[in-house]
Amino acid sequence: MKGSLRSILQCLFWAVALYSLSGVVIYLAVNYTYTVDDSMASVRLFIFCLLLPIAVKFLIQLLSSPLYGVVERVRRRGQTSADNPSVSVLIPAWNEEVGILKTLKSVVEANYQRLEVIVINDGSTDKTHQLLNNFIKQHNRSRSTELTKHSISKLSNSKGLNSHSKASVSRSLHSENKAVIKYLKLPNGGKAKAMNQGLAMASGEFIVTIDADSVMDPEAVTQLIKRFTDDKVAAVAGNVVVGNRRKPIELMQQLEYLYGFFFKRADSIFNSVYIIGGAAAAYRKQALLDVGGFDESIITEDIEMSTRLLRYGYKTRYATDAVIYTEGPSDWKALCKQRLRWKYGRVLTFIKHSSLFFSLHKSHSKYLTCLLLPLAVYAEFLLLMEGVLLTIFYGYTIITFDYVPLVFVILFLTSIIAMQIMSDPKAKFHLNLLLVAPVAWLIFYIVDIVEFQALFRSLKRLIKREQLQWQSWSRVGIASSSLQ
Repeated sequence: MKGSLRSILQCLFWAVALYSLSGVVIYLAVNYTYTVDDSMASVRLFIFCLLLPIAVKFLIQLLSSPLYGVVERVRRRGQTSADNPSVSVLIPAWNEEVGILKTLKSVVEANYQRLEVIVINDGSTDKTHQLLNNFIKQHNRSRSTELTKHSISKLSNSKGLNSHSKASVSRSLHSENKAVIKYLKLPNGGKAKAMNQGLAMASGEFIVTIDADSVMDPEAVTQLIKRFTDDKVAAVAGNVVVGNRRKPIELMQQLEYLYGFFFKRADSIFNSVYIIGGAAAAYRKQALLDVGGFDESIITEDIEMSTRLLRYGYKTRYATDAVIYTEGPSDWKALCKQRLRWKYGRVLTFIKHSSLFFSLHKSHSKYLTCLLLPLAVYAEFLLLMEGVLLTIFYGYTIITFDYVPLVFVILFLTSIIAMQIMSDPKAKFHLNLLLVAPVAWLIFYIVDIVEFQALFRSLKRLIKREQLQWQSWSRVGIASSSLQ
């Protein structure tokens, strides 16, 4: 009870803080607009009108996010700790010899009882198969030994018990077993095909997916499953954290993920999380089967699936305390390749599900169809114009020595990032970002350059109707010490 009260008070604190900060933003923006030089009023008005839709979305998400904790508690009211559905974890792997064992160990050691692990080797040509074979053999031997020991212990202690008590002992014995590991070795056919093969083998009521370069927090599965509070909830996104953060490029991605995933709280309130990455996702298995499984024609099968589920009228949510540590690309070439795949896959997804845009169907969230999706496309349009807009903005700033808007943006963004760090379940892990928060505005410009090249190359591929294959890059792995 005390823990719940503390959480509610924290939510109220962040709500008041963000609402107050947003009020200051609006007040200063309005007052400053009426004091600018008339000669530049038209230029600033033009830029302001261009950015207004994005600003409205930002404020809606920002002001909604503090309510996330309260909404989650209301949704889970009535659930009991006895709820323990079976879960199958799918781990697709293609040439993942560097991190696959660390990923598999973290999943096997998850704090969840009824767990099945399915590893799908999609035609790896490195040592992935050999490493998996050795690990699974060792795991099965260990599991068999523990099963024998527990059997002897439990059965000896159950002498003289009635049939009901012996049944309880049997259930207890089953729950103490290690996770079952299944292994599929397939010819290379792409990630979506590998996922569908794993889905066909899965016996769990729920499906959890994790990439083979990631590490699962022990409580991640439990927290993901808690969000399936009714039959219409078909998918839940986990909180993906960049685990490697030694290089500047890795630190940049850690900041980017923290900033972006924070706003999924608002999307979750409206049951409209349309980007659920395969690195940390949970699905209701029956919902996946009902919509036909993963689309093997789109490179980002995860984003397409979450969007398709929303199109079918399902709900999607976000679990901020279901943490998965992932390995971000450690060089610029790899990062550009990754963002190309994401961008191109999202473009194809938008084209395929274009009927969702501005849909007024009663089964579709208006927050999704009239705000999130249209503004996602509009943001790409602004990305193409960003170079021109920034030239105008900074040109005027330098010429007139009017640095008030720039200083305001820096202070506002720094405050937001500081709040995001302190409200994150892994706040201690992200404390290093407090040092870079004051220059986050510059870091996000670098992110935009990477995103711009991805958008340009995606549009070029779209015009030429070129395909994009499942990409891989040189892995370095996530150091265990960096997760402390």
